[in-house]
Amino acid sequence: MSKRIGPGSTHRVWRLGADIDTDVLAPGHAMKHGIDKIAAYCLESVRPEFASAVRGGDVIVAGPNFGIGSSREQAAAVLVKLGVSAVIAPSYSGLYFRNAINLGLLLLTCAQVDVIRDGDRIRIDTSEPAVIAPDGTRLACEPVPAFLMDMVRAGGLMNQLRQRAGKEPIDV
Repeated sequence: MSKRIGPGSTHRVWRLGADIDTDVLAPGHAMKHGIDKIAAYCLESVRPEFASAVRGGDVIVAGPNFGIGSSREQAAAVLVKLGVSAVIAPSYSGLYFRNAINLGLLLLTCAQVDVIRDGDRIRIDTSEPAVIAPDGTRLACEPVPAFLMDMVRAGGLMNQLRQRAGKEPIDV
């Protein structure tokens, strides 16, 4: 998990709508390239400025069905590569959810995301979990099982396994 998430840290919100699919996150025309190049096209059809303007520690807040579509792992990997700390949405594609967790991207399921606006600064409490809106309102999120949080904190499944073997973590 991004070391940028912690007590007192705030995160700039990139607000997206519902049904953001994997082709929007990792467009098919870029899939012949490596992750650096694919990341440059992330969200180009809905937020053309995203890939060049997102900063490490920023978060995405989206509508329901985030990550629907194909099972391409690159759709989660591009967000990790761009430094996104978390995605907060009411629901996710099951395949996307597991791909993201496997890569160390925190996904929080929160039904009340409609109160969060583009550009807001929010805090994330991973202990409960909850999102703290700019006005201080706590928005409860669904619990994340401890074994999945451990995987996210390690930076993904491969880094968790490397950690267990006493090896250095790797980047996406």
